[in-house]
Amino acid sequence: MTERERQQVGGEKRVPVGGEWRVPVGSEETSAVFEPATVETEQGVVFVCAHGAGGNMNDRGLVQTANALRERGLGVVRFNFLYKEKKSGRPDPMPRLKECFSAVVARAREELAPKTLIIGGRSMGGRAGSMLAAEGFECDGLLLLAYPLHPPGKPDQLRDAHLPAIKVPVICFNGTRDPFCTPSLMEEVLKRVKTDWEMHWVEGADHSFHVPKSSGRTDAQVIAEIGDAAQAWVTREGGGGKREGGSGKGEEGRGNR
Repeated sequence: MTERERQQVGGEKRVPVGGEWRVPVGSEETSAVFEPATVETEQGVVFVCAHGAGGNMNDRGLVQTANALRERGLGVVRFNFLYKEKKSGRPDPMPRLKECFSAVVARAREELAPKTLIIGGRSMGGRAGSMLAAEGFECDGLLLLAYPLHPPGKPDQLRDAHLPAIKVPVICFNGTRDPFCTPSLMEEVLKRVKTDWEMHWVEGADHSFHVPKSSGRTDAQVIAEIGDAAQAWVTREGGGGKREGGSGKGEEGRGNR
């Protein structure tokens, strides 16, 4: 019985229960896990979070970030792309990544019936989510962690062509020392983006959101910063873009708020 069906039994409201899923993707299948928010909330927000190219759904940093979000009222679905499920180090082509992402989102909708569904994730996984959103994939917002705007040392190879087509609200976290995302280049790209895009720069952080001891901060404090900003964004967007007045983007959406 899915969570939607459980909620309908007797008309009672029930809190989604965490669990592990096997998700069919064409002729294959992959692993996913849902972990509910650890605080009571009426928002009904679920974040489907994809891992980066060299990682998997159980990466320490990804799990730490997911836990920070759960502590702030978001349920989180983590999953493996198919290549990682097969323990390969070579990422699938983008169409296959998007197919897998779509299948996991469909399962999340079936199991959890979220009021608000946000997609995204870390680096390559976030990029896959952003490409889905640019194609009109149904979701209420994008949460991007360490968006890979360009390969390290190759700022001329921008991965930005699809970004202006995104229509849902976005919050994007990148470190100011991230070799995959030069701040000045990202700010130029955002001038062509029309949706409500909040760019949150994490001072001194690299692609893994690690900060040096000389910064005076710890990695745990950085993760808390990300969690707090994401929570504020979800609250401000009124449930991932369902607020009155459309998706107008003011200048305040350009930097940290």
